[in-house]
Amino acid sequence: MTAAETVPHISISIVSHGQGELVAQVLADLARFPTPLDAEILITLNIPEQVTFATEEVPWAVTVVRNAAPKGFGANHNAAFRLAKGDWFCVMNPDIRLPENPFPALLGEMVRRRPTAVIAPAVLTPAGQLEDSVRHFPAPLALAGKLLGRSDGRYPFAVGDETFAADWVAGMFMLFRAEDYRAVGGFDESYFLYYEDVDICARLWKSGCRVLACPRTHVVHDARRASRRNLRYMRWHAASIARYLARHWLRLPPTDRAT
Repeated sequence: MTAAETVPHISISIVSHGQGELVAQVLADLARFPTPLDAEILITLNIPEQVTFATEEVPWAVTVVRNAAPKGFGANHNAAFRLAKGDWFCVMNPDIRLPENPFPALLGEMVRRRPTAVIAPAVLTPAGQLEDSVRHFPAPLALAGKLLGRSDGRYPFAVGDETFAADWVAGMFMLFRAEDYRAVGGFDESYFLYYEDVDICARLWKSGCRVLACPRTHVVHDARRASRRNLRYMRWHAASIARYLARHWLRLPPTDRAT
């Protein structure tokens, strides 16, 4: 088999919503550590935009897909997965920054701790604080508590801690075993924007696989929070919560399996 025919090890899916500058930054991060990373990168332009990021300096194949009409989070990544050739499928937001190469640690844990379907690193804010990216499954009382400013259901841990099993990990960075992603049908596209990550983790647990958080490595999430003040996004969020609770509440599997 020639080098050109080699199947990429990891397929990385990035969706841009007019975020070419952020895409350029994450591509530059990835290009800093080509070894031992073997990858292909799938970039979906969800809305019309000029390609302002360079792909020729990235040491792997880069595929750019332009949507005829905007799609939801799950639909975009599912479409990218249908093009993907890797044994591993990474969902990565364009506003993720990579101060270090997270893939060796994540892949090592995935291989060592079978059956694991998805893993995520610790996620930090630009100020170095832990984000609430690893949480227990939501339930009505917990959601009410969050609205009242009480616990948001996050797992307590610190960067550098050992890998542990978690109910769900957030969709800004998820590394899936491709065969497990395929087996559960990928993201449920009926959610459109919110709770796709919670739902797929619930379905993976129900399928007999584990979800892991790996604080031994980390990424930085330079989050854009304007959507929290947008009424349309709030309606999508509320609808996704209702859909999730109708499908999974009181029907969730135990998730405290030994890691």
